Amino acid sequence: MDFLQIGVVLVLLLVLAIPMANYLTTVYSLETTKQDRVFGPIERIIYKLSGIQTSEMNWKKYAKALLFSNLIMFIISYLIIRFQGVLPGNPSNIANMDPILAFNTAVSFLTNTNLQHYSGESGLSYLSQMTVIIFLMFTTPATGLALCMAFFRGITGQKNMGNFYVDLVRSLTRVLLPLSILIGLILVSQGVPQTFSSTAAVTTLEGAAQNIARGPVAALESIKHLGTNGGGFFGVNSAHPFENPTGFTNILEILSMFLIPAALPLTFGRMAKNKKQGWILFTAMGLLFLVFLSVSYFSELNGNPALEKIGLSQENGSMEGKEVRFGIAQTALFTAVTTAATTGTVNTMHDTLTPLGGLVPLAQMMLNCVFGGDGVGTINIVMYTIMAVFIAGLMVGRTPEFLGKKIEAREMKLIAIVILLHPLIILGPSAIALATEMGTTAISNTGFHGISQVVYEFTSSAANNGSGFEGLGDNTPFWNISTGLVMLFGRYLSMIAMIAVAGSLLTKKRVPETIGTLKTDNSTFLIILLATVLIIGALTFFPVLALGPIAEWLTIR
Repeated sequence: MDFLQIGVVLVLLLVLAIPMANYLTTVYSLETTKQDRVFGPIERIIYKLSGIQTSEMNWKKYAKALLFSNLIMFIISYLIIRFQGVLPGNPSNIANMDPILAFNTAVSFLTNTNLQHYSGESGLSYLSQMTVIIFLMFTTPATGLALCMAFFRGITGQKNMGNFYVDLVRSLTRVLLPLSILIGLILVSQGVPQTFSSTAAVTTLEGAAQNIARGPVAALESIKHLGTNGGGFFGVNSAHPFENPTGFTNILEILSMFLIPAALPLTFGRMAKNKKQGWILFTAMGLLFLVFLSVSYFSELNGNPALEKIGLSQENGSMEGKEVRFGIAQTALFTAVTTAATTGTVNTMHDTLTPLGGLVPLAQMMLNCVFGGDGVGTINIVMYTIMAVFIAGLMVGRTPEFLGKKIEAREMKLIAIVILLHPLIILGPSAIALATEMGTTAISNTGFHGISQVVYEFTSSAANNGSGFEGLGDNTPFWNISTGLVMLFGRYLSMIAMIAVAGSLLTKKRVPETIGTLKTDNSTFLIILLATVLIIGALTFFPVLALGPIAEWLTIR
C-alpha cells in the first residue's frame, strides 16, 4: 500500500510535468505567442505604470536589474517587519520584531529560503504576512524563474537573453498567480482557513480557555509550495492541521512544490530543440531522487533501534515527531520532496528523523541539484553537465563542447567558483559554530546529533531551503546574522556567476558537430553526469556526514 501511495503521486507528477514544460516554453518565448492575447494587455499596463523598458538586456544589465529590484524589496520588507507593531493590519497586537531577527527574516524570504527563527502565528502581524511574506513568496520564485530562463537562452543560443523585468512579470502573471489562486481555492475547500479575523478565543471540552491562531493561511500555503518557498503560517508548518488538514492536501502540496522544478529540465530540452537532452537531465535528477527517497522511507519504516531498546514498539516504524494521519510513506515522500525541491516546508519534525532518514534531506541540499527550487536547481544540474563535459573532454584530449558551444577557461572558472562556494559557506560557518560558545549553546542534543543540527542549519541556508532540525535554539544574534549572510551568499553570488556563464556562451559561435563530438543526450553521458555529481558531492561533504548522521546511526545500532 505504501508503494502504491508513493507511485501514484510520482506518476501524477510526471503526467503534469510534461504539459507544464510545454507551457513554460511558450511563456518565456522571445516570439509572439497565443498567450500574449490573454496576458499581453495586463502586462502592458504593468509596464506602463512601473516605467519598465522591455528592450533586450545583456547579462550584466540583467544581473544589475535583478540585484537592484531585490535590494528595494529587502528595504521595504525589513521596515514593515521591523515596525509592524505600530502599523495597521495587526488585530492580535503583535510587537515590533527585533532588528537582528528582522534582518534574518527579510533576507530569508528575499532569497527564497524562508528559514524561520520565529513562530509564524505569534511573530508576524497580518500586514507582515500579506505584504512581506506572501509578496516575497511570489517575487522571489519569479526572480529564480527569470534568471533560469535567461540562463537557458544563453546556453541554448537564443537571439538574446531577454529582459529581467519582462521575465519577472510573466512569471507572476502567467505562472504563479493563476496556479496559486487555483491551489488556494482547493485548500480552502479542504478546510484551510482564509480569514482576516483575529485569534479565536474558545472554551475547550474540559472547560479551559484557549486562543486559536488563524488568518490568511490558504493564500500563503498555495504560493509557499508552488514557489518552492517553505516557511509556514504556523510554527509547526505543514504538520499543523490548519495548513495541511487531510491526506489529499498533503498530496496536493507535494505536487505543488515539485511541479515547476520537475518541468524545468524538460523546458530546457525544448528550448535547446533537443528533447532528449531535457530527458537526460530529468532522468539524472529523478534517479538521484529515487535513491534518496528509498533511503528515507526504509530508514523510517525500520524504526529507531534506540527506542526499541528501551521497550518502545517500532512495529509501525519510527513515528516519533510524525503525524499519524500521514504515516511513514507520505512523511518520507514529503521529506524527500521538500528538500529535493528546496522548498523547506515540513509535515514532520526533521530533528526526530532516524539518523539515515535525516541524512537524506541533508545530502539533497548539499548536492542542491536533485530538481532544486524554481529555476536554481535546473541551473545547477546544467552546471554539473558542463563540468562533466569538461572532464570527459580532458580525458580524451579534446576541447569540450556543449550544445555546439566550446567550454573554455572563463566558463570553467565561474563554474568552479559556484562549486567551491557552496561547501565553503556551509562548512566554514559550521566549524565556527561548533568551535565557539556562540554556536554550541544553541545545540539541544550533544554528540553526533548536535553536529547534524548545526550543519543542517547552514546547509539549509546555503541551499535556500529553509527547513531545519528544529532542536536548535537558533533565535540568537549569532545564528540570525550568520545564517542571514549565508543565505545572501548562497543566493546571489551563484546567480551572478551562472548568468555570466550564460552571457559568455551566448556570444560564442556554434561549432559544427563532428564524429569526435561528445554526445550529451544518451545513456553513456547520463552515467558520466551522475558520477560527476556524486563524486564531487562525496569528496566535499562525506567527511562531515560521517561525523554527523552516519556516526549517530552506528552508535544506536
